[in-house]
Amino acid sequence: MINLDIFRDKISQGAPLEGEEMIAFMREQSNLARVVQCELNNSYHTPEEIRCLFARLTEQPVDDTFTLFPPFYTDFGRNIHIGKNVFINSCCQFQDQGGIYIADGVLIGHSVILATLNHDVEPSRRQFLKHAPIHIGEGAWLGARVTVLPGVTIGAHAIVAAGAVVTKDIPPRCVAAGIPARVVREI
Repeated sequence: MINLDIFRDKISQGAPLEGEEMIAFMREQSNLARVVQCELNNSYHTPEEIRCLFARLTEQPVDDTFTLFPPFYTDFGRNIHIGKNVFINSCCQFQDQGGIYIADGVLIGHSVILATLNHDVEPSRRQFLKHAPIHIGEGAWLGARVTVLPGVTIGAHAIVAAGAVVTKDIPPRCVAAGIPARVVREI
């Protein structure tokens, strides 16, 4: 039987997310995440209550310096790792099965999408999921409506301009923009 520890172990080994038991586990976790999201997104909460709900969603402690403006959406929740003094604006969508690692001091604009999963290209394997973690370095800033794809690392203190689609790593202390995102200058 798959549990969260087994799931995280498979993820860390790079094992594919396939098979009926794995899909059933992921759907179960998605249902649990939706319960917390409904509570988070459908009524007013104090900043302290938001942090408590986010900790329930991720099943990890959340620092008192964490700020989130709901609504917030995720299809899993339990593989999001948040540092200190992180700000997440409204309407963000995190697909975190592959792991999302957000370092201290990160700013995330509204409607940002972080996607750690992709489907196999081969039609006979299309239902199988490939995963790769996203890492966002200390002090990075993602502008509004940025999309970050699986396996990307955004370096410390980098800025990703609004609307960019990040398909490859962004070095530290650079500004990236465009579709696909490319470095336009150093900071």
